[in-house]
Amino acid sequence: MLPYPEIDPVAVALGPLKIHWYGLAYLTGIAAGWWLALRRSRLPWCPVQREQVDDLVFYVALGVVLGGRVGYTLFYGGDRLVDDPGWALRLWEGGMSFHGGFLGVLFAMYLFGRKHKIAFWRLMDFIAPFVPIGLGLGRLGNFIGQELWGKPTEMPWAMIFPADPLQLPRHPSQLYEFALEGLLLFAVLYWFSSRPRPTCAVSGIFSLGYGAARFFVEFFREPDAHIGYEAFGWLTRGQILSLPMIVVGITLLVVAYRGGKKRES
Repeated sequence: MLPYPEIDPVAVALGPLKIHWYGLAYLTGIAAGWWLALRRSRLPWCPVQREQVDDLVFYVALGVVLGGRVGYTLFYGGDRLVDDPGWALRLWEGGMSFHGGFLGVLFAMYLFGRKHKIAFWRLMDFIAPFVPIGLGLGRLGNFIGQELWGKPTEMPWAMIFPADPLQLPRHPSQLYEFALEGLLLFAVLYWFSSRPRPTCAVSGIFSLGYGAARFFVEFFREPDAHIGYEAFGWLTRGQILSLPMIVVGITLLVVAYRGGKKRES
């Protein structure tokens, strides 16, 4: 069994103001995506020009935060949202959903594309490789914050989280997600998108890759206590929400390679 490296979830405390590592993870992910987008925008076949990147990052950040929060309250809020509607606005209490943030970014990119006259799927292909950076850093934030831990296990890399009331050795499932949804997915997408590909192909790889990775890791992750297992008595809410992403990813890849429509060079 590995010892849990206890790290204060609060990275910076200035009087009543507390900045958590989870929040810094989001900011770092956005900053890294911004830098990479600037580099990619120099390539002649990219749909986003360098002077449009700042505006693009603003739209993405807004979609992530608003969509993530709205998605969490709708997908995971349950009775709490009914009993206390104001909780949805208290972002400092935590609670973000990737699937909600994903839908928020889709809507934000629709608006950005209309504003700058950029085709929606070419725009999604451009930003998809940068998303896993924020996903991976967010999972590290979950690990430091001792949330979303895994199921009990006897594996030699199991950890006992100090915040766990049962004090059981558990899968560090946050690190599994960091490795699959973050490092691996970023490496695959960044390499795959390094040259022109058929429109929708990069988006298809992202949707399929994230959906499959999340579905797999959920088998090792403790389900939300207030939700538990749902479909068939063994699927979690996260797995149910990931299945459409897998289907969409496969569909986009079929459309991309059957159509054979490549980016303009």
